[in-house]
Parts: sequence; C-alpha cells; structure tokens
Amino acid sequence: MFLASAAKPIDDNLKSLVDKIEAQSSSLSVLAARQFRYSLYQTPIEVTIKEARRFNLLEEFILRAGIEFNPPLTSDELATVLGLDPVFLRSTVITLQSLQVLAVNSQINVTSEGRLFYENGSVPQPPYSLQIYGISDPLEEKNIFQYEPLDSFDKSLLALPDLADFVKNAIKDNQINTLSIDELQQLIQASSLSLHNPEEGKVISFCSITSSSQIIWRSIAIFVIFDANHDKLSIQIRSGNKILESASNKLELLLSEGIISLQSLLYLSDNIINLEREATLKRRNDEVESRLEKIRNQAIIIANKTSFSQDNLSAIGTAIQLRDQQIAQAFLEVLKSAKRQVLIYSPWVSHAVVDEKFLNILQTLVNRGVWILIGHGIARRQEDEDRPIPPEIEAKLQAIKTPDGIPGVQIFWLGDSHVKEVIVDQEIHLCGSHNWLSYRGDYLPRGESVYKVTIPNQVQEAYNFLSHRFQNHAQKLWQKSIEARDIPMAINSLCVWASLGMEDLALSKIQNHNCLELLPVWAKIKAHTGRSLSK
Repeated sequence: MFLASAAKPIDDNLKSLVDKIEAQSSSLSVLAARQFRYSLYQTPIEVTIKEARRFNLLEEFILRAGIEFNPPLTSDELATVLGLDPVFLRSTVITLQSLQVLAVNSQINVTSEGRLFYENGSVPQPPYSLQIYGISDPLEEKNIFQYEPLDSFDKSLLALPDLADFVKNAIKDNQINTLSIDELQQLIQASSLSLHNPEEGKVISFCSITSSSQIIWRSIAIFVIFDANHDKLSIQIRSGNKILESASNKLELLLSEGIISLQSLLYLSDNIINLEREATLKRRNDEVESRLEKIRNQAIIIANKTSFSQDNLSAIGTAIQLRDQQIAQAFLEVLKSAKRQVLIYSPWVSHAVVDEKFLNILQTLVNRGVWILIGHGIARRQEDEDRPIPPEIEAKLQAIKTPDGIPGVQIFWLGDSHVKEVIVDQEIHLCGSHNWLSYRGDYLPRGESVYKVTIPNQVQEAYNFLSHRFQNHAQKLWQKSIEARDIPMAINSLCVWASLGMEDLALSKIQNHNCLELLPVWAKIKAHTGRSLSK
C-alpha cells in the first residue's frame, strides 16, 4: 500500500498537481510537495541607442583619412587635400564628432566605435533613449530584459515561507545594478529585445539605472518524487505546470552537498522516504506478477475449453504455454512476423543469441520498415550490473540502420527489472522465465516456460507497461541532448518516439526547442514508418 496522502507532507492546494504527476506512471510517487515564495529583483534601466545609416561619400573620405593618415590631418588640411571648402568639411567633422565617431580634438582621429561603423559602411544616427526593465532571477540564475515591468507583488504571497530562509547564501542574486555596460550589452543582445546588435549597426552606447531595484515576489512549488523504475529520488521545482529545470538541478546539488535537508525544507523524514520506497517497489512488482497471473489463468481456461473453435480463438485471443526447445523457435517466428514494431526487454544480452544470424534478422526487419526497441539491465544502478552488455554487441546492434541511414534498433539500459518480455505489433506478447537475448550458451532443457499471448487486453496491458519505460528513457535522452547540443543523442530519442508511434511528439519536440536541423531526420523517420504501413 502507498502511504495515505495525510501521511505525506503535501500542501492541500498542490494535491491536484500531485495526482497529475502520479498519473503519468504507476512507478512515480510524490513524497512531499510544498509551496514557497521567492524574490525577483526588478530594475528600471534607461538605455541610449545608436542606429546606423549608410555613410555618404564625404563621410567615407573623412573616416578613411582618419584611419589611414599618420600623422592625422586637421579638418582644414584634409579640405585642402580634397579640394573642398574648409567650412563645409569642418561642419561634417563636427557632426561626426557629436556622434562619437571622431574624437573631439583638432585632428581627425577615428574612435574605436567609429572604426566599427566604418567597417560596416555606415555612421550612427542621433541617439535616442528607451526605458526597459531588467529582472534578476536568483533561483534560475539568469537575468531577463523586457519593455514592460512585472506586475506588482501579490501580498497574499507573504503568507508563504520564503525559500531564501532555507537556502540562505546558497543561492546568490546577480543584481542588475552591479553589471558593467559591457555585461549589460551582452545580456541585452542575447535577449529578445533587439536593442543591441553591432553587426547590424545598432549599439547601446549608455545605460543608466533610473531607480533602485524593486522586489517582486513569485510562488513556486517543490516536489520530491520517487521513481520506482530507477529507485531514485528527484526534486522538481515548478512554477505552475512548468518545471524549472536549472533551479531543480541546483536544489538537488544543494541537497547532495548537505547544505539543505529534506527534513527542514519539506518536513520529509527518512522514515517516510523508506516506507514509500518499499511500498512503491512492492506495488510495481505486484502489478507485474498480477499481469502474469492473469495470463496463466487465461492459458488454463483455454486449455480446458475443448469447445472453443478456431474462429472463437481468433476473436478472443489465446494464451499458450511454451516449454524449453519450443521457446527459441517461437521467439524467432514471432520476431520475423513483425510488420511495424518490436519491443524486447531482456535483463541480459550475450553473444549466445546476438550472433550474425540474429543481427541479419533484425536488419531484414528494419529494411522493411520495422522499428526495434531493446531494453536491458537487472541491477538498480548500471554500474552495479554483474553481467553488463558487451560493448561490441551493443555497437553491432546500434549499427543497424534504416535504408535512409537512421538508427533502426535502439538498445539501452533501463535496469531494475526481472521482466522478460517481447511484444510484436501490439498483437503478440511473449513473457515468462526465458532470457530472450541471453541463454548463457545453454540450449539444453532447463525447465523454462513462456506464454505466447494474443488476448488483446493482456497484450495492451503489457505494452502500456513496457512502452512507458521506453518513453521515459526517450524524454531523459532528449533533455540531455538539448543541454549538450548532442545531435546523435537527439536523433536516438526521436527514433525511440517513432518506434512507439509517437512521430508527432517527436516533431513537436523539434519545433518547441527550435532544433530545425533535425527536420530532415524527422522526414526520414516518417519515410521509414511509411515503409511498414505500405505493406
């Protein structure tokens, strides 16, 4: 049994969100959830902006002379060189000096800013000023710039505990008013305001803090989540439904370093964590065993019902028990029958099964449009595996490509599972005691039994369980790829989603993260799926 909600430190107004998180997977359990307030610092800034225009011929001659003549000329000397009226040339020089393109002295000296404009074939227009607002967010360790100020703080937030009281000096504020103009220029250039872009001749030449920073309170919620699939606790900081990734990672680091504790932050004791962990793991194991027990019972019923016709069996599906030598033959037959999708979970993977013959079978399947997902691992942590997958086998499986050159087989460690299952096209389910991809080199009878199941609801239940684990892996892989800008890793996550028939989700991930370079890959993914559908 899971702990009752009352036994967990969960704020009442967060219970609906807790239910939503736990509904994502039976392996997830929220152990604690609490709301806090934290402060943003809003600083009004007046920026002075210079924009460029194409220089005229006289301006070009003056700037060029200022750069090339050594020693520099006076305006009258340059007028003589050019054969122009000194008064006319002097007027243009004064204008360029007022724009800070030329130094203000008797000689024509181009400023560093003027050289930049000259290289772009331009001179600045008269400057103008704008009011913007810089918002310092210490929790996410970033500064934001926008035209409109944030709403004034909600006084009701003052009733929430202040996160700063718990993290003390661990989260430091990078106040806007401590930044130099160079730092402000870089930050504003990286923002969406388009106020500073030297390459296009638009430069912020001056910044002025017009008043002191204002504290703006915001609410966030902190969740502690236990994932039974990985036997792992994680911290989530959310603003509404949005997960604040960088803030969550920062808080996890502070916890790991012992700077803060779950007991003080969320009233979450080690006893509650241990009880919920045991209950979650037991529930997950009970769910798997319950599913297998249903299959056994169905097999017995079908075996005892001699009155079932072939038509009846086709309609309701079957659960047939296979033993010893029957298993390997059935496995290969079911595998070769795949039209769209193969999901395999085997705790171990060895040379005994994944030989050249087996690799050729997988390549043939991939060539005709089948997606293949393989999960493995039995230990709770990958580094604790006593029989890890041999690297050369993993490399050979990963080398299987579609006709368009994208990965056709995805194999990865999921771990912490004794489940041994094969699901083909969401129509056939093989489950039992047989290690599908590792026979330990032993083909003699060992008393193993496997059920071949075609009962639709049983197959779907198994598929939901296994596919959810693959989906979780794809999401984590995608997140890592975005953070590291790792294209091959991103492609692998897209292929996992495609293997599960979630091509639209893959496309939305590409669009939401502006990874347009992956669109050709997505087109190849759709083409590969089309191969199986056309058969």
